[in-house]
Amino acid sequence: MPQRRATVPREPAESAARDLFGPAEPAGPPAGASAASTVGPRATESHAAGDRVPGDRVAVLLPLPLGGTYDYAVPGDLPLAPGDWVRVPLGQREANGVVWDAVGDPDAVPRRRLRPVLERYDLPPMPALHRRFLDWVAAYTLSSPGAVLRMTLGSGRGLEPPKPLAAVRLPFDLEAAESRAAATGLRLTPARRRVLAEAAGAPARPAGELARAAGVGNAVVKGLVAGGLLEPVELPAGPALELPDWKRPGPRLTADQAAAAEALRAAVREAAGAGEAGVGGVGGAFSVSLLDGVTGAGKTEVYSEAIAAALAAGRQVLVLLPEIALTGQWLDRFAARFGAPPALWHSDLGSKLRQRTWRAVAFGEARVVVGARSALFLPFAELGLIVVDEEHEAAFKQEDGVTYHARDMAVVRAQLGGIPAVLASATPSLESLMNVRGGRYARLALPERHGAAGLPEIELVDLRRQPPPRVEGLGQSWLSEPLRRRLGEAFAAGEQAMLFLNRRGYAPLTLCRSCGHRLHCPNCTAWLVEHRLAGQLLCHHCGYQARLPEHCPSCGSEGPMAACGPGVERLGEEVRALFPEARTLLVSSDSVTGPEAAAELLRSVAAGEVDLLIGTQIVAKGHHFPKLTCVGVVDADLGLAGGDLRAAERTYQLLHQVAGRSGRADHRGRVLLQTYDPDHPVMQALVSGERDRFLESEAEARRAAGMPPYSRLVALILSSPDEDQVDEICAALARRAPRQEGVDVLGPAPAPLRVLRRRHRRRFLLRCRRDIAPQPIVRAWLEGLKLPGQARLQVDVDPYSFL
Repeated sequence: MPQRRATVPREPAESAARDLFGPAEPAGPPAGASAASTVGPRATESHAAGDRVPGDRVAVLLPLPLGGTYDYAVPGDLPLAPGDWVRVPLGQREANGVVWDAVGDPDAVPRRRLRPVLERYDLPPMPALHRRFLDWVAAYTLSSPGAVLRMTLGSGRGLEPPKPLAAVRLPFDLEAAESRAAATGLRLTPARRRVLAEAAGAPARPAGELARAAGVGNAVVKGLVAGGLLEPVELPAGPALELPDWKRPGPRLTADQAAAAEALRAAVREAAGAGEAGVGGVGGAFSVSLLDGVTGAGKTEVYSEAIAAALAAGRQVLVLLPEIALTGQWLDRFAARFGAPPALWHSDLGSKLRQRTWRAVAFGEARVVVGARSALFLPFAELGLIVVDEEHEAAFKQEDGVTYHARDMAVVRAQLGGIPAVLASATPSLESLMNVRGGRYARLALPERHGAAGLPEIELVDLRRQPPPRVEGLGQSWLSEPLRRRLGEAFAAGEQAMLFLNRRGYAPLTLCRSCGHRLHCPNCTAWLVEHRLAGQLLCHHCGYQARLPEHCPSCGSEGPMAACGPGVERLGEEVRALFPEARTLLVSSDSVTGPEAAAELLRSVAAGEVDLLIGTQIVAKGHHFPKLTCVGVVDADLGLAGGDLRAAERTYQLLHQVAGRSGRADHRGRVLLQTYDPDHPVMQALVSGERDRFLESEAEARRAAGMPPYSRLVALILSSPDEDQVDEICAALARRAPRQEGVDVLGPAPAPLRVLRRRHRRRFLLRCRRDIAPQPIVRAWLEGLKLPGQARLQVDVDPYSFL
């Protein structure tokens, strides 16, 4: 049997197992999140393959939320070394894993009790640097290394080579084919002759493809194969990746762009040179550069020069984007710059393409990978540069399973490997700006838009003084008179406009006109959102669906329920009444469901087939629409409520990005922000353009409140279907809460989303001074905790969501 060794941090807090953490100490905070300049514990160094002899035992890490590695015997004919990908028995089944290290005490368990490793996959071993990175992430996030390994391994399909593609070819010329047919008595019908003519002199191809080209059915091709005229062959499963050409010239850069590009190229060259000299991992000169440029400043063109430098040095490159499915324009620019598309990695890829991409990364064939946050855990062998575009985006925070922030972990990965990291944004996070101030990050500024485009003019509309007039036939309106006027002017000039409201559906609340009963989700403490186009009520938290009732569930009154508040569908209804000739397009996650839908959206807007976009936050993701000159923000105050410590910062970032879609070409943009609080610091900063002054004020408010980045937070979220049970666990945890100087425990208190998917939720917040690492404190606090029944505990280091 395998022998488990708790040599690494144990299972994550949300695991079903009860012994939450093992003895290993957690790492310090990452540079991105905490402004620290050090990283966590080093993994044991890899042993060379020659150090492994038949008959040894190895410690194998499995991609499961277990408490450590498992010991297995090494078969005599299968020498193994750390990093090897293996298949092993586990109970009554088999599992994939990675040889993590040699077992330190071979006398702990007799070898006869160990089960042997079944197979070593024909793959490059996982680099020691990547194993060290996974250990670091596990220690920092208080997760099990097995759970972190699963983010690298995924389904495990990448371990097996793709199955070859069945194809056919004509192995001789047409004259020889006819002779062979005559000799075997095979009658050559007109259909068969068309297939032979199509196959003559052509490379092998799948039978179905050949049949379509010849205009025949598949049975005709099968008959020729059976008759010996066509030869079955196997083709590689997919086309070889096109390699980006770093020698292609880039666009002409402005002076500011050229200076920033040269600084990034120098960082890449220095790291590559240090790596060749044997310093660090692949590289040897870690650095972080914050590429801080206004919207439309050409940040992509600048960091593309760093990509070219890394490719020239023979290194791989990783570019992280917050919404990979919405980056068609980015991919087009990349292909134009380098002559080939990058490798993609995101959840919408098919399983076969994910398999090929994973292997291409492991073998070093994929030189540039563009992906969502999970791409950070691909097993790069020669990574020389990491770029995090839109580094401020909350989408980089993983909330489920292993909770981590991809921006911060990217900085850690760069530091462990001794390579440069580039963080790009028009609205950098406060954490990144504090790291610039502390001298840990370099700042490269791009203060002006590229070309002739200027920054848009931003105007506030005080809804207290200029409330939207009613619309005949619709009643309540959501567009003020100044905004309507600006829209009309844009349409008359043949320009495009955009309305932004970060709220999906038709209305966020539906209630009974008679008794005031509000339709709510039966699984969550959330209102049901009407999606009129789909004819449904939806819960945006658990996915519950229902039809709009014909009578009130509370009082039984018949008649239509009242839709309260606007969603993007409601705005579309109002616009059609005000501007019936305008061609409108709704843009939200309900309508843009993947890369193909996103590509069609971008194409239709660029082609001038749309006059008005009405969208949620996905329209703010860096798109370039040259004809878009007018932007209206329907409810600029929406993100300021809720008690999120980053509410003001996030609202500023989002509205600034939305405004940045306007006036990116020859015509200056106009932006109207509808607000009930025009004196709010966020609104005043947007109008004045004094971003740094606003962030100084925000930083001071955080400092006064003792909140990040001037402290460290860890959230503990307990949940159970039984409310009394979760309260009892919270009471027990509160009694043993840590009590020491510089550490505060807030709670327990009901989470703002008190019930989620029928689970009652309570939250603790542990707050530490900057110089205190919270992981040992949390580990000691939870040591020996036994969770009864269906109770769960999630630990979130550096929480971003407070729902």
